Amino acid sequence: MASMTWERVLAWRMRRQFVERPEAASAVDVARRLGGVQAQVASSAAFAVAVRRAEPEPGEVARALLDERTLVKTWAMRGTLHLLPADEAAAYLVLCGAARHWEKPGWQRAFGATPADLEAIAGAASRALAGGAVLTREELTRAVVEDTGSEHLREVLGSGWGILLKPLAWWGVLCHGPAQGSRVTFASPEGRLPGWKGLPPVDEAARTVVRAFLGAHGPATPDMFDAWLTRKANRKKDVRGWFAALGDELCTVEVDGVPMHLLAEHRDELLDAAPAAPVRLLGGFDQYVLGAGTGATYLIPAERRREVSRSAGWISPVVLHEGRVAGVWQPEDGDVTVTAWEDVPADLLDAERERVRALLP
Repeated sequence: MASMTWERVLAWRMRRQFVERPEAASAVDVARRLGGVQAQVASSAAFAVAVRRAEPEPGEVARALLDERTLVKTWAMRGTLHLLPADEAAAYLVLCGAARHWEKPGWQRAFGATPADLEAIAGAASRALAGGAVLTREELTRAVVEDTGSEHLREVLGSGWGILLKPLAWWGVLCHGPAQGSRVTFASPEGRLPGWKGLPPVDEAARTVVRAFLGAHGPATPDMFDAWLTRKANRKKDVRGWFAALGDELCTVEVDGVPMHLLAEHRDELLDAAPAAPVRLLGGFDQYVLGAGTGATYLIPAERRREVSRSAGWISPVVLHEGRVAGVWQPEDGDVTVTAWEDVPADLLDAERERVRALLP
């Protein structure tokens, strides 16, 4: 079994994720390679794409979402909004819903809805969004309440967090549509996404998503994968089975003494990866950080975690040096203010700050 350190793994991840060297990749290419781009904050998603592009284009994410419809915005990993390639989105949705947490008594008590309620909401939403309709949250809530006659669901459906709408996204009932000013809208994936074929079986979906995850965030264990996918909500037996089903497509390598899985096609590339020393600035909620998780001490020093993972789920923009998080930064009046935790080469940092300034809104 090949053995290596995290230094080599991070060098390989930086290259796989277009971090070390931005490339001529489209917005869809970036989303596909990263296994989705978190889009809770739209500007962070746009920055995550632009910073990985050799020649970023203003408005490219919006065009892919609204005009070309090659990207879709919907609730996905960990119940958060993501940009996903439209032709692979269904696989992610199936796997995000595989834990079926809405069937747990604790979830039902917390949100006042039963599985039967969700089924009724899904049926009403499907009818309301048929024929390519695009509805605001308020319009969709009104249509569901009128269809079901369930007044007790009005307040929960109107919640800004969309708790009851997330399972509907994972069932392929709805996705985000074009915003109307500051108002969110919803549409049916079937009516909005060219080539939508419905939801695949779980095993088929798992093959797509596990491969995508390992291609960006490997080597990894099944537990690491499920932490990224659902914050470890799935049965360990199921997740191990998804990995085992890939058979010879996977190989095992040892990272700092821990056996982990990797796509066999990437083994030689990983073994040949030389340590990388560039300085890079990544935006908030970046997949390079979220794929590993903010608790990954090989990436973020444990004593600095709170500076990256802040209150209310906010993930700070980070400074990378040699693949590890070496500080945080923030945009300020068109400039970049850096707080470094360690010595970072000043010339490399200045060059990266200059590159990033041009990408700020």
